[in-house]
Amino acid sequence: MQQPKRFKIMFVCTGNICRSPLAHAAFERLLRENGLAERFEVESAGTDEWEVGKPADSRMRKVAARHGVEIDHIARQLTRADIADYDLLLAMDKTNYRNARNLAGDGALAGKVRLFREFDPEGGASAEVPDPYYEGTEGFEEVYRIVERTSRELLASLTRELAVGR
Repeated sequence: MQQPKRFKIMFVCTGNICRSPLAHAAFERLLRENGLAERFEVESAGTDEWEVGKPADSRMRKVAARHGVEIDHIARQLTRADIADYDLLLAMDKTNYRNARNLAGDGALAGKVRLFREFDPEGGASAEVPDPYYEGTEGFEEVYRIVERTSRELLASLTRELAVGR
């Protein structure tokens, strides 16, 4: 019997060292906890090349580890091929949303790009995940809280939409 096609999701921020690697790792943990890891492929990337090849920000890794999330990711830049290959790309803010859609060009590929916080019960269609890079520990904690609750709602939504786990 053939395995069902894996749903491919990518999280996108600016440098791929804070927000998107956290969302990537937190969503993968949630999938494992729910026995759904084999049904999804998860990745993250940045719209800019500044941090390519670097590990996730040490402050983000520390906050994530405090919550039981291990971030083991090396920054990479988003490509047009990624947009073609992934089913859903979730941008952390409006700038990265625009950058990803511009990279996608006109047509169906651009429709794959959405804002991550569209799924946040405390967010909404235009809410953004703040960039904690220039903030203290509380900024990273706030991003963790946003990512955690949004990831839970994202998984619930995808489970309903894709009939995953049934």
